[in-house]
Amino acid sequence: MKLHKIIASGLGTGFVPFAPGTAGSVLGILLFYSFNFVLNRLITEPWLVFALNLFAIIFVLFVGAYSIKMVHKIWEHDAPQIVIDEIAGVWIAVVAMPFKWQYYLYALLLFRFFDIMKPLFIKRFDRMKNDWSVMLDDVLAGIYSLIVIQVLFYFKLI
Repeated sequence: MKLHKIIASGLGTGFVPFAPGTAGSVLGILLFYSFNFVLNRLITEPWLVFALNLFAIIFVLFVGAYSIKMVHKIWEHDAPQIVIDEIAGVWIAVVAMPFKWQYYLYALLLFRFFDIMKPLFIKRFDRMKNDWSVMLDDVLAGIYSLIVIQVLFYFKLI
């Protein structure tokens, strides 16, 4: 159970007393940036970097959802200390961006906006009250953030 608490709480960032979701999101951006820093030094093929990023996201989604299921036995549904969903969501927000810290920052800010405001069906997932719904509302926030960033990037607004 201890391992599931560590995973679900984003290596303990979920226990930060003020804005644990933001703390988890910041950890997520730092982890993904570090992961891509290493990948971009080792791998020259962009498609392979993208594929490894997708694999990492899918892996964290499933491991995170299982850990959420396990900690729901002792914690309330979507307890504030559960932030693995924020980590996975913010990774989705930045998955297809060029490797520049500014884009990661934009992704983090947009993701937090969508995660906090919960527009466009995100609130529906949040209300479902099952183990996967904890993860899926942040997945959707990440997808919305990714779309907005891609549009801004396409029109050279960032």
